Amino acid sequence: MALIDRYRSPGELPSRIPVFPLRGAILLPRSEMPLNVFEPRYLAMVEDALVSDRIIGIIQPGDAGALFESPGGKEIGLKRIGCAGRITTYQELSDGRLRIALTGISRFSVLREDMTEEPYRVVVPEYGEFACDFEQDTTVEDVDRAELMRVLKSYLAMRKLDADWTAVARAPLEPLVNGLASMSPFGPEEKQALLEARTLKDRASVLVALAEMAIAAGDAAGGAGTLQ
Repeated sequence: MALIDRYRSPGELPSRIPVFPLRGAILLPRSEMPLNVFEPRYLAMVEDALVSDRIIGIIQPGDAGALFESPGGKEIGLKRIGCAGRITTYQELSDGRLRIALTGISRFSVLREDMTEEPYRVVVPEYGEFACDFEQDTTVEDVDRAELMRVLKSYLAMRKLDADWTAVARAPLEPLVNGLASMSPFGPEEKQALLEARTLKDRASVLVALAEMAIAAGDAAGGAGTLQ
């Protein structure tokens, strides 16, 4: 059963969810995020999620957490908007790590954080602001694919990155736009803007705008590689 069929409204998601604060990373509805989990607090979080509703939120730490990929403790603030995902694959590795994949369901705003005795963080989410995530995004038909590809090629060429353009050309627009948003080498604030873009068309427009600004600024940071 597809997640869009399993979860049809905000009321079908839990009223409290554990969250994984991760700077520079975003999860988007109907997109998949692979995670290698090794810290004890997050191993406990995954194990607890697996025996309950299998829901985990991905959210970026607030500005005070800029020096940490995933700040320890519970003192660092969180961004207002994150995304809830369901654990859809799970593998135990011989070294004690867990390899999981989250499939995004819906974005949420944080109403408050619950102070618990668990080593991980738990928030009370509000999904109503993003009720659109429970429906197919009809703006996909309005995305200018040719413009997106033109700007993307210029941006990746400037950063000496490459892509599998054959695969890009074949990809449906929603996973393409969301994949580019998730994997793009933009900073945390830019990633947050991509997460909060209301529709797929809006997200594609933000991608184009960010790439064009970087091109205009001559942002050639980063080494050669491949965008996968």
